[in-house]
Amino acid sequence: MGSERVPRIDRALLTSVWPWAAAAISGGLLVFCYAPFSWGSLAFLALAPLTAAIWFSQEWSRREPLRLFLLGYLTGFVFFLGSLSWVHTVTVPGLLLLVAYLALYPGLWAIFTGLVARPLPRAGSEEPVWFGSWSNLRAAALAAAAWVALEWVRGWMFSGFGWNSLGVALVDNLPLIQIADITGVAGVSFLLVMVSAVAAITVLRLRMEIARGKMRGHYDFSIVVVLVAAAFSYGARKLTAPPTGGEDLTFAAVQANIPINEKRDPARDAEILAIHDRMSATALAMHPDLLIWPEAATPHPLFLDQRSWQAVSKIAKGHGGDFLLGTVHYDDFGDFNSAALLTGHGSQVQLYHKMHLVAFGEYVPFRESFPLFAWIVGDLVPEDFDAGRTAEVMDLAVRPIRVGPLICFEDTLPYIARKFATGGAQVFVNLTNDAWFGRSAGPEQHRANAVFRTIETRLPMIRAANSGVTCVIDTFGRETHRLEETSGNTFFDGILFGKVSVPQTPSPTFYTLNGDLFAKVCAAFAAAACVVRNRRRM
Repeated sequence: MGSERVPRIDRALLTSVWPWAAAAISGGLLVFCYAPFSWGSLAFLALAPLTAAIWFSQEWSRREPLRLFLLGYLTGFVFFLGSLSWVHTVTVPGLLLLVAYLALYPGLWAIFTGLVARPLPRAGSEEPVWFGSWSNLRAAALAAAAWVALEWVRGWMFSGFGWNSLGVALVDNLPLIQIADITGVAGVSFLLVMVSAVAAITVLRLRMEIARGKMRGHYDFSIVVVLVAAAFSYGARKLTAPPTGGEDLTFAAVQANIPINEKRDPARDAEILAIHDRMSATALAMHPDLLIWPEAATPHPLFLDQRSWQAVSKIAKGHGGDFLLGTVHYDDFGDFNSAALLTGHGSQVQLYHKMHLVAFGEYVPFRESFPLFAWIVGDLVPEDFDAGRTAEVMDLAVRPIRVGPLICFEDTLPYIARKFATGGAQVFVNLTNDAWFGRSAGPEQHRANAVFRTIETRLPMIRAANSGVTCVIDTFGRETHRLEETSGNTFFDGILFGKVSVPQTPSPTFYTLNGDLFAKVCAAFAAAACVVRNRRRM
């Protein structure tokens, strides 16, 4: 048989293709960090392929900024499309629009990391630029600071969508995420980017040093390991500290599991109220201090619809405790998605109007000036809600406890939870309806994001959902109760009974007092680096 020639891989082709493959791999690794996969440990190295593509494949030309942006954009597009795919249950065009927007942030990060954070060659030195441990450490810190700054901006820009920050991937690594009471989730994100950046550098350095036959100290790697160990040690001390006293609050959270299409069907109004009434009768047999219904539990505005009010007031009158539920509310000041606390057998009412509205869910941005958005959403959002203006902390009557009600995605937003914490809340109660997203990863991702609000403020949280995840999260981010079948299914009708220890006089954390100070310092650090690098090039 004649010998066959083995085809050679074109080196130029490989050189041009590998950065794009690396960027796509980073996006894929990020997808696996979050539910439904929840392989959070991947987050330590998820950005290493993209970082390597940015730093080790540079093409010094006028088009380099665009190339870097597209590398980061590819990572972001793969990541957000994969991790937020559950949004398609509401709107496919809206999902694509959301992903196209969110991918801009990794794209901007790639430009910064490639043009600003990358070390410059040292004057008079013939050694590769990556042989300097301290310059490598500075580059990694700058990359981490820029990532944190962009996540912070994403959390408030255009009303904000801070969902699935990088640090949220470590939700199950309880010791390492306790630093959130100082830095917020941003501190965890910072560490993860540092690790990925230094890991990419270390692999390159080792390969180059082995080729030269000369090894040297990798102080950048050692320092990053020390930082991670210090964060872990801080968290371990927090988790093993003696428990502090608190006021026990018993509760019953009703999860009726009403599908969205039934909630929107006027013919099912009476049945929906009857289901909640029947489940509440079972719940009240346990004599809880607090009965909870989820977001928008009543088919119509509680205080404008006679049938809804009669059903709810009947339950409140027969209940010796307090009753918190979600409802829409219309008055002279606007149309609101609200939480209502009924005390004194229903004779007294406290209201909170949701402050953070979900774009394309509760309002359509630029509805009049840019009709395309309204066309994409269609009849899912026929009219816009109005945003509440104040964080109304509610006072229970049966216990000396103050409640911070969080509606829907508000428990994913640090600044909202912090407003309630600074206003005197001792416990959060999240009322949500994630039935919009069906049996998808959305509700589990929602819960993961909420965990960080309890650590940041050291306040516990009760989550009452229409279809899951209904649970309790303590002040260390530990889930102490969950409404779940033996199979692990959370999408069913049931009642979560439980008791939560509420701190009587909670000490404000550093994060509660100072908010996103760490993220703002990172933003200032990144901005200053941009100014310095620009002056050096002039």
